[in-house]
Amino acid sequence: MIVVTRLNGTRFAVNPDIIERIHESPDTHMVTLDGATYVVRESLADVVELIANYRAYILRRAQDLPTVTGYPLSLVRTPDPDGK
Repeated sequence: MIVVTRLNGTRFAVNPDIIERIHESPDTHMVTLDGATYVVRESLADVVELIANYRAYILRRAQDLPTVTGYPLSLVRTPDPDGK
């Protein structure tokens, strides 16, 4: 989640994976996949930077996870119509 600030000064967290687009006109508007629009104090560049930092944080956390042995990755295949 990234934390941004509404024009009235209140802060809220939003999942950056649901942000469809961000634009400035002159206020910064974040539009989510469901059509909700949020006007925030942060600039477009700041919001993009928050998202990039969040994604880098997730990757760092994933790299820090312990390696699990004995569970090789494989594709999940759907059975053919003959059940084979």
